[in-house]
Amino acid sequence: MTEYHNPVMLAECIEGLAIKPAGTYVDVTFGGGGHSREILKHLGAGGKLVAFDQDIDAQQNMIDDDRFELVDQNFRYLKNFCRLHGAIPADGILADLGVSSHQFDVPERGFSTRFDGELDMRMDQSAKLTAKEVVNTYDEADLHRIFGMYGEIQNARSLARVIATARLNQPINTIADLKSAIAGLVPRGKENKYLAQVFQAMRIEVNQELEALQEFLQQSVDVLGQGGRLVVMSYHSLEDRLVKNFMAKGKFSGELEKDIYGNDSRPFDVVSRKAITATDEEIKTNNRARSAKLRIAVKR
Repeated sequence: MTEYHNPVMLAECIEGLAIKPAGTYVDVTFGGGGHSREILKHLGAGGKLVAFDQDIDAQQNMIDDDRFELVDQNFRYLKNFCRLHGAIPADGILADLGVSSHQFDVPERGFSTRFDGELDMRMDQSAKLTAKEVVNTYDEADLHRIFGMYGEIQNARSLARVIATARLNQPINTIADLKSAIAGLVPRGKENKYLAQVFQAMRIEVNQELEALQEFLQQSVDVLGQGGRLVVMSYHSLEDRLVKNFMAKGKFSGELEKDIYGNDSRPFDVVSRKAITATDEEIKTNNRARSAKLRIAVKR
């Protein structure tokens, strides 16, 4: 399990959940099961934990415990499956939005710039859309949109044009093909950062990550009971902005809405104004913790 994924800010996540021994909890990003195992340690015999993971590889980390249930679905279906498994109202929901180390470390999954392999990037292996399809079939305007919005890439328009031109000669099927096609655009000395942004953009598109996150956050309001805690850890600014806005205002953009009496309608109270970040010690031992931001809110 440790090789699969080393959980980030484990102690801070558990503290954020403020676990009641007889409570009902939901871990929507099971992965290697590190957070789930720690939650179970804090639950008594009457406690309950429902976990979600759409990646079939995560099932190898199944926990043998009567209090535990694993749902092989994307967390965008949170409410339906929590209802099905008797997890409403929940006392706490935890989401660790990062791609697991395991997914990065398996070359054929196509998540990492370190290996060659098919351009895949599907978290759910049964999904139809792959990164290969995005690169080879999306028109230039759509490529420009995803690289600009999801990768926050400065030269997104040029990148889209170069890919659209390169695929006329031959399909871009592998990571090596893509790197070769865009080599002339990659800033010298910033190769790793640039390629990481390109891969992030494609991964977000393939897995509809931002849409799924918004659906999950909206459903969390109905799943949590009063006083229930929402604990979300994100790894890039696009996700963190959505989480921050939703926790503070109950919506993803615009101003906080108030009724004619001046009462606001937000569903959560934020526990700390600023995001919690990992300690220097943790970052030294787990590089993934470097970009993690943890936010906690309590259902009103």
